[in-house]
Amino acid sequence: MLNNMTTAKSTTYPTALTIAGSDSSGGAGIQADIKTFFALGVYGASVITAITAQNTRGIHSVYSLPAAVVSAQLHAVLDDIPFGALKIGMLANLEILQALTSVLHETVAPLPPIILDPVLVSSSGKLLLDVDARSALVDELFPHVALLTPNLPEAALLLGVASIGDVEDAARQLLALGPQAVLIKGGHGSGDLLTDVLVTASGETHKFTNVRLHCDHTHGTGCTLSAAIAANIALGHPLNTAVERSIDWLHSAIAAGWSPGENPGPVHHGWELWPKS
Repeated sequence: MLNNMTTAKSTTYPTALTIAGSDSSGGAGIQADIKTFFALGVYGASVITAITAQNTRGIHSVYSLPAAVVSAQLHAVLDDIPFGALKIGMLANLEILQALTSVLHETVAPLPPIILDPVLVSSSGKLLLDVDARSALVDELFPHVALLTPNLPEAALLLGVASIGDVEDAARQLLALGPQAVLIKGGHGSGDLLTDVLVTASGETHKFTNVRLHCDHTHGTGCTLSAAIAANIALGHPLNTAVERSIDWLHSAIAAGWSPGENPGPVHHGWELWPKS
């Protein structure tokens, strides 16, 4: 080895951790989160909870990892890397959820803000969290969460109602279950405008309205938005700013969406980075 070789200058970058399932098609889950972190200038680490076999046609099968493996991954990264934000997505079952909360309780160092995207059911109807784990999700995890980000169907499932009427009221009901803030996403609503509603424990309400983009390339929007919020928090932005910046960024990613396969595909996580064709 040459004696005059120098080491690279040590640089500190914002960091974020994602705990989620793997999407073999690359559009959602761990893959979407890491792409989002990178696109927004944040170093991303991951804890994988489940492996899905899926493509643009849909989810073919789901394999949940053993809870001990999830716990080992989480211990490993938390023991070494200081994170600016932590995003949680698909947890798959009660055993994984309890393993996660156990590690969080054991962690001595202060935990970063936790963004929870409650992945319950896929858009195609595939169950992504056991029914018996939902009550544990509320009881054991919600009190640790800085921001909960359900879409309208997820909010209805968590509240035990058929559908959401008053979105702001629903957000406040979810807020009463323990999170510090709730963002209900309006993408599943009707009309040419969609509104995301943010309520906080301090009593603030913020509404973010955008023109609906009439395109099919929306796979991974929920994962991507929650990851973008985590990235923006890791970058030092306050919650309201992080949410607004993330929604705007996702809007452009949806507009640039494309499909690598036969059916409509994901949002374009690299829309700011790739050469324009």
